Parts: sequence; C-alpha cells; structure tokens
Amino acid sequence: MFFDEAGFGRISKPKSCWITGQIRPSVPCHHIREYRYAFGAVDPHDGEKFFIAAPRCNSDWTHRFFDELSQAYPNDHIILVMDNATWHKSKQLPIPDNIERMFIPPYTPEMNPIEQIWTEIRKSFANKLFKTLADVMEQLYEAVQNLSNDTVKSITGRKWLIDLI
Repeated sequence: MFFDEAGFGRISKPKSCWITGQIRPSVPCHHIREYRYAFGAVDPHDGEKFFIAAPRCNSDWTHRFFDELSQAYPNDHIILVMDNATWHKSKQLPIPDNIERMFIPPYTPEMNPIEQIWTEIRKSFANKLFKTLADVMEQLYEAVQNLSNDTVKSITGRKWLIDLI
C-alpha cells in the first residue's frame, strides 16, 4: 500500500469552471487558516483504501494511523510505501508487527500514487466556501466515500507497478 497525508481546510483556491452563455463566472474565495488532515493508504492492485482524519500531522497521528491500519488488516503483512517526512521516520514511532515501511527516494512525490488520490479528492473542494471546519470534514468524508475501488485502481495503477506486484 502507498501511504501519505494531506491537509484540507478553509482556504479556498479558485479553479477554472465552465458556464453557459456569455456570463463571467463569480467564484467565491476566502483565506481562513483552519485545517484538518487526512491520512490514507491505497493499493493500486485491487483499489483497496484506508483513511482516517486527524487534527494534526505528526508522529503521534502517524502512529495512530499505523495502529488502525494494522487492526483493519490483522491477517495481512502490509508493506507501506511512503515519502521521507520526518514524522514517518521518527525513532519513537512504534511500528505494528504486520507493517513494514519502505521509503521512496527524496523529492519524488510522483512515485507515490496516493498523490493522485489527493488531487482527485481536492476536485470536490473546487470553488466552494466552507462556513466551518466541520463542513470541510463533511466534504472530505463524502469525497473519500465516493472513491470506489475501481476509481482508486484507475487513478493509481501504473503498468510498471501492477507488473511488480
């Protein structure tokens, strides 16, 4: 499985959009610095996915994600491929027995297919304002729920990767 985390918040970034007729679209925007984080792991081979939401992005929450992932797949040996974030490599980070970490080379996010999942999820946030952080979380939960295994496979599956498995 490929692992990463991403921040979602109330800072909106206007995106291009289509509109009928000769009307100039009006896209709302605000810059409120409130965030929550999604931790996720995906399997490009079968489209399996696992996500949790967290108030912070650090070693403690990485540990919690690892524990919950381990409990969700107790009979599997999980090779978790991830980037080199400091909190992924912390010596104080306990690793469950059924999880093994592997790290992609530094500065190569394109080698981690879950990056495209974050891009897909962010599409559902385009040109929207969120009154509260709870609204952001609701949108995030909905976007994750709408990710089918087939969608995950089509977004993350690369021939070289599928052939490797």
